[in-house]
Amino acid sequence: MHSAGQIPTFALYGEDDWQSPAGFAHIETIAERSALHDWTIAPHRHDRMVQLLLVREGHAQVTLDGALFALPAPSFIIVPTGVVHGFAFEPDTRGHVLTLSQDFAARARGEDDPLPGFLTQGGSGAIEPAALARIDWLANELLGLAAAHVDPLFEALAEGLVRSLAASAAAPGNDRRLAVFRHLVETHLAEHRPLAFYAQSMGLTVRTLTRICQSHLGAPPQVLINRRLALEAQRRLRYTGATIARIAEDLGFADPSWFSRFYLRMTGHRPQAERAPQAAKARFSPERVIRL
Repeated sequence: MHSAGQIPTFALYGEDDWQSPAGFAHIETIAERSALHDWTIAPHRHDRMVQLLLVREGHAQVTLDGALFALPAPSFIIVPTGVVHGFAFEPDTRGHVLTLSQDFAARARGEDDPLPGFLTQGGSGAIEPAALARIDWLANELLGLAAAHVDPLFEALAEGLVRSLAASAAAPGNDRRLAVFRHLVETHLAEHRPLAFYAQSMGLTVRTLTRICQSHLGAPPQVLINRRLALEAQRRLRYTGATIARIAEDLGFADPSWFSRFYLRMTGHRPQAERAPQAAKARFSPERVIRL
């Protein structure tokens, strides 16, 4: 049961146990779960997990942190950990949903490996014809294994599927250190830690961390942290019934007025505006905030 101050969070949508062990991996068809919910998956998020949606036939309407867009077949979307998302499928849409623990990104091979950036930054796109048959085969093999726990063969096939997608899709920010930075930000977001904490935790200087973020993500680390904090505030304002004072406290702000000033500076409007009906139309693009 989720309280009014919490965004609905699941390991697998609709199931009570929302926490998953390290190495968690699961696959199912789109129909298996969506058909039980009239082909509509309400906005929710996954904690410490990444989800890949593969649409083979049919059409999906995707809500991603308030932004709405279409996902026609054949295509995919990667939803990073913590992102609020929902789906509305045409009846009888065919495809797969692959859910992986966020530590799956640790399977990267070297600093230039695109795997961590692909999983932690997310993205979507068409599945290239040359890759479609291979991805279909891998998804069906994974479905046959039906793993929901740590399994070397399942993980190896899942890695092959993810890399098949990554091979035909640009994944900016491939430096492995960015995946570590993202993980630290997610873990300590409400603690308002100084940049020196993040740099020291990564074995870097603040100057080096700044150079990496500026080079790959186009902004210094403090700006990226502030954007991520603003996005978390926006999610809670839109998707929970918590008071603004409660959200401010949960996100580590000493008082609601400080939180309100921060939110105004980051988004151009005060937190109260997110409670208006038109807020669902997304007042600022998630790309501005989510791409940490």
